[in-house]
Amino acid sequence: MAADKKKKSLLSRIVYWAVFVVCVYFGVSALSYAEPLKFAQISDVHLSDKTVDTSYKVLSHTPELFKDEIEQINSVPHIDFVIVTGDLIDKPKKTLLEQACKQMNKLKAPWYFVFGNHDAAVGTSFKKDKYFDFVKKHNKNMKFDNFYYSFSPKKGYRVIVLDATIDNKITATGYLPQEQLKWLDCELVDCQTNGQIPLIFLHHPLREPFPSFHHRITNASEFYDVINSHKMPMAIFSGHYHATKIYKEGNILHVSTPSLATYPNAFRIVTVNNLKNKVVFTFDFRETNLKEVQKKAKMLTFSSSTLAGEESDQNTIVVLDK
Repeated sequence: MAADKKKKSLLSRIVYWAVFVVCVYFGVSALSYAEPLKFAQISDVHLSDKTVDTSYKVLSHTPELFKDEIEQINSVPHIDFVIVTGDLIDKPKKTLLEQACKQMNKLKAPWYFVFGNHDAAVGTSFKKDKYFDFVKKHNKNMKFDNFYYSFSPKKGYRVIVLDATIDNKITATGYLPQEQLKWLDCELVDCQTNGQIPLIFLHHPLREPFPSFHHRITNASEFYDVINSHKMPMAIFSGHYHATKIYKEGNILHVSTPSLATYPNAFRIVTVNNLKNKVVFTFDFRETNLKEVQKKAKMLTFSSSTLAGEESDQNTIVVLDK
């Protein structure tokens, strides 16, 4: 069974790379509108100082899993940036954040940060503003004034970071304030004007990989209203659900990336090709090298298949028309 699965995975990788070549070569004008963009998305690291595991998270192994992840990313050539889509640490503690920043600063590529519900310190002295200031102090690339921000990593692309965490109560649900939605609308207008592909990153997924009333964005319909008003290809990257899922919804791509702290203990390398008449996304799924830890994590999970997804949610190519 293991050998068959390995052969199937290898075959899938060969097929999707072959499809990628065909898409680029035989597409309607395969001339690039911009240089390819390559980035790593990691999510829900849940870095912890606990010596025992809780629930389905292998918290006691997060330092070594984190180290392995950083080393793997550094081994990949031509990474333009790395982004953490929330829950970098399991508890909002300054000592944990210091360890996390120290590890992230070992990356060869610039890195960026998205707030998750585990990062938001409701009811403690380590508030979001202090957390954000600490990250900015230890990361020269984080020179933004707000918890939500944008930047252009390369010509033809715009990274848009949103913050859906709720500040006034302890909750796993998310909410996007009107001020932020209006800002997003303006960002998307600018993208269309400047010929940029919007790559939106936030902790909470707009489209859930599976239903969860206590983890959803409570005003998701308003979020949809904003993005649907712009007839352009875009991708939305998230974490939070610890699940591996890719949905193509019209010209919108929804990408849920799993947690490092739970099975399958993985992250993504994403390559985006902004061509004249289409945008091609190539997904490379990277699991931890710590196979004994991964085996343990699989035994703890409620549904390994739900969290790991299908092969098409891991290693695949998606084309969005312009």
